Amino acid sequence: MTAPRAARERAPRPATESAVAPASKPTAASRIVVVAATATGRRLAADIAAHLGGETADARPRDAVAAAWPAADAVVMVMAAGAAVRLIAPHLRDKRTDPAVVCVDDAGRFAVSLSSGHEGGANALAERLAAHLNATPVVTTASESAGTPGLGSLGARFGLRAEGELAAVGGHVLAGGPVRVERDRPWPLGPIPAAVTADPAAPLLRVTDRAVPPAERTVLYRPPSLIVGIGASRGVTAAEVGRLIDTALAEAGLSPSSVHTAATVDLKADEAGINDACAARGWPIVHLSADRLAAIDVPNPSAVVRAAVGTASVAEAAALHLGGELLVPKRRSAMATVAVARRPVRGRLALVSLGPGAPDLTAPRAAAELAAAATVVGYGPYVDQAARWTSRGADFERFGLGQEVERAERAIELARTGRAVALVGSGDVGVYAMASPTLELAGDDIDVVVVPGVTAALAASALLGAPFGHDHCSISLSDLMTPWELIEARIEAAARGDLAVAFYNPRSAGRDWQLARAKEILLRHRDPDTPVGVVRDAERPDQQVTVTALGELDVASVQMTTLVLVGTSRTRMVAGRMVTPRGYRAAGA
Repeated sequence: MTAPRAARERAPRPATESAVAPASKPTAASRIVVVAATATGRRLAADIAAHLGGETADARPRDAVAAAWPAADAVVMVMAAGAAVRLIAPHLRDKRTDPAVVCVDDAGRFAVSLSSGHEGGANALAERLAAHLNATPVVTTASESAGTPGLGSLGARFGLRAEGELAAVGGHVLAGGPVRVERDRPWPLGPIPAAVTADPAAPLLRVTDRAVPPAERTVLYRPPSLIVGIGASRGVTAAEVGRLIDTALAEAGLSPSSVHTAATVDLKADEAGINDACAARGWPIVHLSADRLAAIDVPNPSAVVRAAVGTASVAEAAALHLGGELLVPKRRSAMATVAVARRPVRGRLALVSLGPGAPDLTAPRAAAELAAAATVVGYGPYVDQAARWTSRGADFERFGLGQEVERAERAIELARTGRAVALVGSGDVGVYAMASPTLELAGDDIDVVVVPGVTAALAASALLGAPFGHDHCSISLSDLMTPWELIEARIEAAARGDLAVAFYNPRSAGRDWQLARAKEILLRHRDPDTPVGVVRDAERPDQQVTVTALGELDVASVQMTTLVLVGTSRTRMVAGRMVTPRGYRAAGA
């Protein structure tokens, strides 16, 4: 069942310890209603609803829009734009709470974002529909037209919420004007799409969890910094819990928009008063064991509470379960207690996989992380490759070959200052790349996400056919960080096990004998006619693809940017392509 619009105005953040990335609206779980006015339009509406996982409206368009508006996350209107505007006009209230509205003509030539473009996701939905229909997306919001990220979406990937004079300050930025930036604490915001100045006359972007009043030419960004701890007696009402929470936040001068989660003891998981009060405010609840709460130092322990639930504190300990600073010691009402803490600032480090080289093999998630990064760190050519997805205002720090540890240390250092950082690598960042050395150094004081990508081996495999149709492995022939004796043992094991093998780092000017030795080992176990693919610069402009036999492999033709893929005893050539059968059973067995 879809929640009523009032309960969905402020979607709860997941109850995790990290800053969270909001889902792109509308998501697969959203309610999307497709309305059409003609028979032709209804056929297209059915196709659109099937594609989006939505529903078609059977009622007259006017009645369908009225019925859908309170609960739908998006309304797609298959009709003329003028008719769509007239139908939605009586229902428009606020772009932050109205559903996304996209208009598609009966012929499916255009997908027009009509309302709630940024906040509601109509712009993204128009782009998605245009891709499905091979249509032209029409997005007229100013920031998209100028290629500049909207101020309303700045910081959204890190859980920040924008409020204030977004239109006025956004117009100033679009006109090329500078802004001031103030952070009460250094929560990651992302790249600022404007020049930053100290001029007090410039509009202000302020990151704060304080309940400051609205100010002229000011945009406030609310970080997910506050944890509300709640304790209660059995049978407490939601009204009592809600009043206590609201009073505690207001008297401390804290914004409810900065509440990350509420927390309580797991014995209260079914307490309706707590659950309903938090649901009304759009807050997820973390339920913690009494043992965990008992291990947290608090200023106001209670022997009575310890006797009742097994911990000397519920509200204060729950508020402090992520560490940080207790801002509001426990406050009591007749049947409830509340405390508020500010959790530690957490910068964000995204380890981003760029894929093998072709832009269309870089995953959308990688592109989204790069667009939100304030600083991009990496090997120089990879940073240059990543630049196409970054946003205006991003910084770049380039490193040379052999500086893997320096790259990792610098990215972690920047993240610890509260910045949003992307450390980039080619292929998959977790395969012979930067994820491993970085995660060895990164502590639990920053949020780290790893964005997977298409590996060089998978790209080479696809160019050759399907050499990895059965069990396979990857082996690096570089002995700079691994003893050759261990590498040779792995080659021997792969040969004995009849695994298809992708050889990374097969040969360089300073390492010119390892591939020949690997070939020698493999030939002890495989026929000289075993297919071998040699792929140089996969998915890059200088790409070369050669298929040969193991016995005829010209080791001297291989260089550092080449991958060598060796088939199994059952790999064969079919119409010029390497194919390893999926199974070893005889056909029909």
